[in-house]
Amino acid sequence: MSDTLQDVSPPALVNGIEKNLFDFLPLFGLLPQAEVHDGPDLLWSLTNVPFPVCNSILRANLAPEAVDGAIEAAIARGKARNVPMLWWTGPATRPADLGVFLEAHGFQRQEDVPGMAMDLRLLQSDIPVPPGFTLEKVNNAEALNQWRHPFSVGFGMPDFAVEALMDLFERISFQEQLPLHHYLGRLHGEPVAAGSVYLGAGVASVYNVVTVPQARRQGIGTLITLALLRDALAAGYRVGILHTSTMGLNVYRQLGFQEYCTMSQYLWSPEQESGAN
Repeated sequence: MSDTLQDVSPPALVNGIEKNLFDFLPLFGLLPQAEVHDGPDLLWSLTNVPFPVCNSILRANLAPEAVDGAIEAAIARGKARNVPMLWWTGPATRPADLGVFLEAHGFQRQEDVPGMAMDLRLLQSDIPVPPGFTLEKVNNAEALNQWRHPFSVGFGMPDFAVEALMDLFERISFQEQLPLHHYLGRLHGEPVAAGSVYLGAGVASVYNVVTVPQARRQGIGTLITLALLRDALAAGYRVGILHTSTMGLNVYRQLGFQEYCTMSQYLWSPEQESGAN
């Protein structure tokens, strides 16, 4: 595919890691009553779903004199909808010390998210498969409803957030030309693991990999990750990327991923604002 990233130099990989996130999170703008702003200064998407990841602020390119006003405007939007928001910063963020300003305005720094990447041609293939484990690509709404179980249980999300995410996933899945593809793992026929790959900004990004508690420590999450990345490689993608928690670092390093940058998250919520008054 001519539009896929073939350059595996560190600057190109960092660019791909950021741009894939900038491509994916605004898709929440497809939800009812959502709004997206895509300008030279900021990229943000805002919904009526009171869950942070559904309301993201990204790709800040702000002049120093415009920072305070941009943050105050963002808070006003969050207040108007009464929803929490995540402001993401990374290597391309300007000003580079934006986090200092965010914290001064009441945003709370959350965990830093390592941005990782690898050349998919180096994927390993000798991972043992647990007895009774099967893996399938989700191709319809019925299968996605089964995929929902490990996704919901594994991440422990509130029901209203799961409902919103499933609504979004149904809108951008199932067809080959659409960017989001899901994979379902079963153990002895029971759905126990989920994973997704998002094909955007020229790279294949791993999302939503999770296993229900009783099926963990068997390599099932690794098997799903390998399967979705192999399919991406077969579709012409050379670079795989992901944004992981620090807990997942060693697992992905063993697969061949390397850390190239850090994305930081800053949380603002109406509850914080109320508590400060």
